Amino acid sequence: MTTITIAGGGIGGLCAALCLHEAGHDVHVYESVRSPIELGVGINVLPHSVRVLDDLGLLPAMDAIGVRTGELRFVSRDGVEIWAEPRGVDAGNPWPQFSVHRGAFHMALWQAAEERLGPDRLHTGMRIERFDGEHDDAVIAHFTDRSDDPGGDRSVVVESDVLVGADGIHSVVRKQLYPDQGHPHPSGLVLWRGALRMPAFLDGRTMFMAGDDGQKAVVYPISDPDDDGIALVNWVAERPVDVDMSQVSWNKEVDVDSIADHFVDWDFGWIDIGSMIRSTDVAYEFPMVDRHPVDRWSFGRVTLLGDAAHPMRPNGSNGSSQAILDGEALTKALTSAIASGDDVTAALSAYETERLDPTARLTLANRQAGPERVMQWVADRCDGSCRAKGDGRHHCVPVTDLEREANAYKELAGFDLAKLQSLAD
Repeated sequence: MTTITIAGGGIGGLCAALCLHEAGHDVHVYESVRSPIELGVGINVLPHSVRVLDDLGLLPAMDAIGVRTGELRFVSRDGVEIWAEPRGVDAGNPWPQFSVHRGAFHMALWQAAEERLGPDRLHTGMRIERFDGEHDDAVIAHFTDRSDDPGGDRSVVVESDVLVGADGIHSVVRKQLYPDQGHPHPSGLVLWRGALRMPAFLDGRTMFMAGDDGQKAVVYPISDPDDDGIALVNWVAERPVDVDMSQVSWNKEVDVDSIADHFVDWDFGWIDIGSMIRSTDVAYEFPMVDRHPVDRWSFGRVTLLGDAAHPMRPNGSNGSSQAILDGEALTKALTSAIASGDDVTAALSAYETERLDPTARLTLANRQAGPERVMQWVADRCDGSCRAKGDGRHHCVPVTDLEREANAYKELAGFDLAKLQSLAD
């Protein structure tokens, strides 16, 4: 039985732990937060990663906390439709796409890990400080126990066959492997995020993106409407802002009125974005960043996963989904290596071979705005003639170009319909 230490109990780390445990490995998760609670706002979990959750028996839990996304719609700043397509099972996929509160998703995974691995294998308040990986038969991880023990912090040494760095964009494990990497790579854009309860818009299952490179809004429900038609709705606002990465305050609380002022004229009839933002109790600011792809994740008995391996911009809503796929790939590589008599270093190399190049290409594609770049195409080409067509949508970009762009991104990210249907067969 392989002993595995996972540094980081976020979405990627927990999904990896569940997959590895299901395959019979001995897994311990070390999370730096003392008491994980429901934090954050909305995320999207795409069908290729929902397949993994379904294999883990977590589809009922996802239905209990999220919305099965039915449509993705792109619109211009005035609300005129650019492109719309069905999503999830509405598009014929074998698995749904979910829009869900990040914190609710995280806590559902935490509960599942407690039930399956056992609470004694989830170690909280444990911050990784460094590792010693130059051993033939083990890797040694050094943690600081930040528990509420009156004696103060204490050092904890953990020895295992494998160390997985799933400790996020500011990964300590990655920093030890790449000490000169510096700050995350800025995009020149800042995101503001919030969520509020409000009347459901359109069919209650539609996600839409509005605007262009100069200003953008992304809005989607993360709960089904209640009996009064009220749903929890997530919004993201984006604008170009120069950011000094050495002075960044991550998830800083900001005044919603200062954000809403930028969207005061964005009333589409079926939703008023400026009023929606102004009605939100609290919003958070952080820069849109990623890191440059690296040549390796795996070094001996140590490897990276999720945002520690491939932090990417949120264009295309792929970050969490790719982390889930990492966990499945790591599990298959380790299980296959053991069955064939290979050592864990060969398994980690195989895992890297499967996942490194696709995520690197996706990271670079997201720097070009991913599938959202069709919005800028319209901003550049629109001469107002769409109003004369009478069908309420833009015609300045051919539908064939829009379809090609949408399908190319799905293929790159791994959730095109043909691939998903082949996985279901």
